[in-house]
Order: sequence, then structure tokens, then C-alpha cells
Amino acid sequence: LQQQRLILDGNMSEVPDFVLYEHAVGYALLKVKEFEDAALISSEVETAISNVQKFTGIVKMHAFEPFRNTENALENCNAISEGIAHSDLVNFLEANLPKKKKIVVGISDSRLSGSLQEQVPIIKPVFGGVNTEILRGIRVHFEHLARELPHHSLNKAKISLGHSYSRAKVKFDVHRVDNMIIQSIALLDMLDKDINLFGMRIREWYSYHFPELFKVVPDQYKYIKCAVTILDRNKIADDEEMSAKLAAIVDGDEDKVAEILEAARTSMGMDISDLDLMNIERFATRVASLSEYRQRLHEYIKDRMGACAPSLCALIGEQVGARLISHAGSLTNLAKYPASTVQILGAEKALFRALKSRTNTPKYGLLFHSSFIGRASAKNKGRISRFIANKCTIASRIDCFSEVPVSTYGEFLREQVEERLKYFETGQVPQKNIDVMNKAQEEAEGAKEKVLKKKKKAAKKAKKAAEEEEAAVVVEEPPKKKKKRTSEVVEEEQENEHVEEKPKKKKKKVKTEDDE
Repeated sequence: LQQQRLILDGNMSEVPDFVLYEHAVGYALLKVKEFEDAALISSEVETAISNVQKFTGIVKMHAFEPFRNTENALENCNAISEGIAHSDLVNFLEANLPKKKKIVVGISDSRLSGSLQEQVPIIKPVFGGVNTEILRGIRVHFEHLARELPHHSLNKAKISLGHSYSRAKVKFDVHRVDNMIIQSIALLDMLDKDINLFGMRIREWYSYHFPELFKVVPDQYKYIKCAVTILDRNKIADDEEMSAKLAAIVDGDEDKVAEILEAARTSMGMDISDLDLMNIERFATRVASLSEYRQRLHEYIKDRMGACAPSLCALIGEQVGARLISHAGSLTNLAKYPASTVQILGAEKALFRALKSRTNTPKYGLLFHSSFIGRASAKNKGRISRFIANKCTIASRIDCFSEVPVSTYGEFLREQVEERLKYFETGQVPQKNIDVMNKAQEEAEGAKEKVLKKKKKAAKKAKKAAEEEEAAVVVEEPPKKKKKRTSEVVEEEQENEHVEEKPKKKKKKVKTEDDE
């Protein structure tokens, strides 16, 4: 570490002979004036930045190479952002730098230094210190340093490259958006809390009138639907339609319907007014609609997870997988996490509390909601949670970095977890990981082909539908009145012909008289 710090300090304090500046139009290599006292260069550069004439006396343009087109500019920009020296940059430096050993070249990004030193061994890249001030001045006065280039083209190139670079970074597949999953699972958790709270409120409110109903129908959603259907318990004794509605709510259980009717006849609840029943009905109807929306939202999350992270969804379920993605911030972040982090994801408070008090750290976080941990014995919960976390990292990486994600890998990983549970219980040795993955890869190739075929068919159908719509629009256009227009045009043309013919005849007569 001390050696690395010394190297960094040396790179930052050294004065460059040349400075490499990457502009949207191309690469520029600028020569820095030699100073007798290197200690004074920093103060001189700082004072010269505000004055163009002084700064051009310190830094002068040595060489400039423009990019071939916008695509080439974007390619070089992406390479620099990743810390890779593009072949265009290497050729530019080799062609324009003097053939000496260890030429000090100032660069803007420290990540580029390693790649440059490997491909251009004659240079010694430096960054930070005086180099930062020089680059700041070049950025401010580049229009004056590169006088051959028109100023308006420089600004246009900046805007064009900025748009292209941002578009490439922001570009994504609409069907694999994990932001929608993050928002949806947060809304689902909020709805669960609200529905439970509102359901308890309805139960307390309606129990004044019919307290025995909750014992007969303990399910919250069914209880709310029964309360909305019954309302006044004194009016359901001989109502056959009411019995049919209640049977539909309790899934056709006639015994339960009979229990509800018997409980209504012998209820100990008090009588309440129609106004109170009306308010209970309004509130219960809204809570029931919230419960129905919650079910639709769950289906939406299931579909989204199947499109965005099918392997993770097949492994641990859509809700736990969505919570992992939400807690990590994105599927990409989750794919970058090691298995040890995924294992305790969601139990950060307990982890830091355990580290502070020097007690045992938590064995699981959000993975606790997985059905596998509930099925494992107490002594094997930690072992199975580590195994599940390992498989979750594999599944998330497959989903994140595969072009056509399929659920095949997740299904095979789930089988491995099942086999591991059996191994903990019975001692039955599971299959080898390499054999399972080979089988998964073979099946995944077939699944990918099916997905691609479906996409092609869908694209063809969409194209046909668009063509049919265009044809329908053309047919629906009102016919143009061609007859009237043509007759008018013909009359005008005839008049023009008569007008044009008369002077021609006169000219002919004049010509004949002159000839005579």
C-alpha cells in the first residue's frame, strides 16, 4: 500500500511534457512549456487560466486528430469511460510523440494510465496535481487553442456526442425494467398493511351487529364480502338469493352457509340503524376493491418477474425475488453482490447490532420468507440459507447478463435446493453441480429458440396489423370530386389555348407581309 501511495504521489506531483485532451471532435495533444522552477508552475497556471494570452504562452497545440464520424467518436468515448486505450488513441500517440524514453503525458482519468502504459511503453502517464489545472485551462480555452476548427461545430459535436453517449447508457429493454418491480413490490407491501388495518376496523365495526360471523368466516376478504352481502342479519332468514350469494363467496360450501344463517338467527349482536349499515357498506366495499386490486397487482408482479428475472422467480418465488431486487436497488446491483451479502440482505440492523455487541450474526434476512428455510430443521436453517443465497446470486447473474432470459436455470437450481434439503434430512447424496448445469444449458438453448420464434411471430402479427390499419385508413378517405375539377381545368386550358393561338396567327401574318 505504501508503494502504491508513493507511485500515486509521484504521478500527481510530476510536471507533464505533453497533455492529452479528449474532445468530442477528436484527440488533441498539447505541449507544455518547460519551467526552470517546477515548484512555481502550479501558481503560474492558476493565474494564467483567467487570461487567454498567458495560458497560450504556457500550453500550445502540438497535434490534433479528428474522429471519422459520430459513431467513431462514441466508440472512443465509451472506451475512455471504461479505462481502455482505443486503437485510434494508441496510433495517434505513437505517430505524434517524439521517440524518447518515458515521455511524461498528462491524462484526465487515472483508470486510463494502466492501459496506456501497456500499449505505448514510451510514455509515463500522470494525473492530478498541476495536470488537473492545465486540463481545466485547456477545457476553458480550447476554442482559442484550436483556431482551425469552427466554434459552432465544436458545440454541435459536444451536444451530439452527449446525446449519443446518454442514449447508449439509458437504452434498455421495455420488458425487462426492474424499476417497475421495485415500485410494485413496495406498493404491494403497503397494500397488505392497509388491507389488514382496514379489515380489522370493519371486523370491530360490524361485530357490534353480527359478532359470530368472524368465527364462521375467519378469512378476511371473504368476511368483508359476507358483511357487504348480509348487512342487516335480521333480513337473511328466508332469502334464497342471499343464500346463493353467500355460497358463491364461501366457494360453494353449503354447510358454512347454513352456519352463517343459523348464527344470524341466534346472534347476540345489537340492532343498528340503516345509516350505520350504509357507512359500513361503503367502507367494506372499498376495502374489498382494494383486496381485488392487490390480487391483480400480485399477478402483474408475477408477469414482470417472469420477463425480467425468470430464473430468480423460479428459484425463490416472485415476491421474495422482487424484494431482493428492491432492497439491492436494481437487478444489476443484486447480480454484483456476493452470496454472503445476499444471505443477510434485509437484516443489516441485526448484523451491525451483533457486531457491536459481539454476539452471533444473523443467518438470513429476506431469504427467511422463502419456503425452503421454513421446511429446514433448526440446526440446518443456516446451512440451507447459505446454499439458497449462493443459488440466488447465480440466478440473478444469469438473468441480468443473458440476452434472452429463460426460467430453465432457475428450475434446475430449485431442484438442487430440494435435493440439498433431502440430503440434510436423509443423507441422500445430491447430483453434481456440473451435471445439473449441463442439463440446464441444453434445455435452456431449446427454450431460447422457442422464445425467439414467439417474438418473430408477434413481430409479424404486429406488422400485418399495422398494414391492415393503414389500408383501412386509405379506404375510409372520402373520394375526391374529380369531375368538377377536371371540367373547370379543361375550360381554363381551352381558354388559354385560344389566347395563345391568336398572337401566333398575327405573327404569321406580319411575317408574310415582310417577306412580300
